[in-house]
Amino acid sequence: MRRRLRLRRDASLTLLLGTALGLLLYAQRDSGAPTTSAPQARGRAAPRPTLGPRTFQVPDAGAAPPAYEGDTLAPPTPTGPFDFGSYLRAKDQRHFPLLINQPHKCRGDGGPGGRPDLLIAVKSVAADFERRQAVRQTWGAEGRVQGALVRRVFLLGVPRGAGTDETDTVGVGTRTHWRDLLHAESRAYADILLWAFDDTFFNLTLKEIHFLAWTSAFCPDVGFVFKGDADVFVHVGNLLEFLALRDPGQDLLAGDVIVQARPIRARASKYYIPEGVYGLPAYPAYAGGGGFVLSGATLRRLVGACEQVELFPIDDVFLGMCLQRLRLTPESHPAFRTFGISQPSAAPHLRTFDPCFYRELVVVHGLSAADIWLMWRLLHGPRGPACAHPQPVAAGPFQWDS
Repeated sequence: MRRRLRLRRDASLTLLLGTALGLLLYAQRDSGAPTTSAPQARGRAAPRPTLGPRTFQVPDAGAAPPAYEGDTLAPPTPTGPFDFGSYLRAKDQRHFPLLINQPHKCRGDGGPGGRPDLLIAVKSVAADFERRQAVRQTWGAEGRVQGALVRRVFLLGVPRGAGTDETDTVGVGTRTHWRDLLHAESRAYADILLWAFDDTFFNLTLKEIHFLAWTSAFCPDVGFVFKGDADVFVHVGNLLEFLALRDPGQDLLAGDVIVQARPIRARASKYYIPEGVYGLPAYPAYAGGGGFVLSGATLRRLVGACEQVELFPIDDVFLGMCLQRLRLTPESHPAFRTFGISQPSAAPHLRTFDPCFYRELVVVHGLSAADIWLMWRLLHGPRGPACAHPQPVAAGPFQWDS
């Protein structure tokens, strides 16, 4: 009798546990529904991205537009604490010596072919040799690309804290002869431009104006210039297809355009801008500094305009101020992704690091050196990626499908 009661009790307990488990699984299935949209039905076109600039609309009259900090990726250059007092005292010093030059970069005696159709200028720092090598041997390679002559330079300042003794302390007891290393790198690759200002985040504006002046002096006949960070991937073929429809003698500055971004007033932010430095509620329209392209005509006009605009410690915003002085509007192109690639709701099964995304874009920001190498191999290997499109679509507006 006791055994029969025990078996009946065990059976009831098992049934109760099974019911509870079933209810738990059912509840998890309902609450764990995917948040992305379901894939569209076959044959229906996927949604196209917005073709206009990245606009930060104000919800109502009393609200402020989103801040610059929330819409900008961390720069690859050193940041550290910033002394605005020292900056304001020295901000009018805008001419620094050129320590390493490439005077023959755009001349016929600097290589076959003469004047370049496209000059690639990459912001870098002295210690970042690995990224420079990745750029040199992937998307930034010099030579003929689709019939266009491409040249390359890296833009550097003096390592922070290096001083004048030509050495820099790196860690405890380690001294790196950075200038000797850069001279050796320059002799090997002939693509280093080094100026005598500290290489810091807020000195990227100095890098901007010195590069504009250098190009005007040593590369005056260049057709187009691409300028970007060392952590971007550029599909140069798509960029050249886009530029093939443009006249280098006409104004052009295209990229990921941001409008109505407001200054950061919080002192703890690395993007902090006091009202005494910039008192307006929003910045002028500017192209994200991760990567943009401009014509030779616009570059030559910017040289003079930037000399007349007071220096500002955020380089891409400063360039927007210079464009505003010229009454030029930067052109938004959705294939410039200076904020990375967002997961498309129409294809939630795809990963953002997928060559099928990159083969139709021009610029993607925020990649490691290893990522750049891998994506280059995936796109330019003997077989190439298996994607829906037989050819890239970059000459016109970015499209998801034909």
